[in-house]
Amino acid sequence: MGLCSCSNKEIPTPPISYLALGDSYTIGESVNSSETWPIQLIDSLRVMDISSIPPRIIAKTGWRTDQLRDSLENDLSIGSNYDLVSLLIGVNNQVQGQTVEDFDVEFAGMLAKAISYAGSDPERVIVLSIPDYGKTDFGQYLGGDRISAEIDLYNESIKKNCLLQGVEFFDITPISREVVNDESLLADDNFHPSRKMYREWVELIFSKVHTTILSKR
Repeated sequence: MGLCSCSNKEIPTPPISYLALGDSYTIGESVNSSETWPIQLIDSLRVMDISSIPPRIIAKTGWRTDQLRDSLENDLSIGSNYDLVSLLIGVNNQVQGQTVEDFDVEFAGMLAKAISYAGSDPERVIVLSIPDYGKTDFGQYLGGDRISAEIDLYNESIKKNCLLQGVEFFDITPISREVVNDESLLADDNFHPSRKMYREWVELIFSKVHTTILSKR
């Protein structure tokens, strides 16, 4: 009689890898690192039994698209097979007066680079719209209505590029505009999002991200 070497043990599913690209909205200026939206997203996935290695976050307060691009070009350690890549960039281009036409070209290139980090699979990439800081008190002082209108034009460019390159676009801008009714959506600096606002972003994108990750495993 032969011996059976079969085992009922299940092979554990390897943890996912996540690369988050952006600016102050990605590193979570003025909130604890555990309160940023990329970390809250990973925590939410973990609750659904999807483990992750610590996310790689490449972002800096004040970065424009070209500054993020230049940082990535000088970093050979990033790799090109992340399970998930997120991109949120552009507010500083608007702040510094770049035309939408020039931004459109730069963002298209940045989005293509993000896709390359996801194994050239656009379904593994998510893009968030630019929040509207024009609704904060400081934004109102700088000319809130003008800022909001320009943010809308930038986001139209972002959405267009996402459609062209097959990437999921999430419009979190309406959430950012709720600060006029709910100050708790702002961090202590009364300018950047709070943990609560970031949580609302995660709730908006979670279902799609969860489904995509499961379908790619």
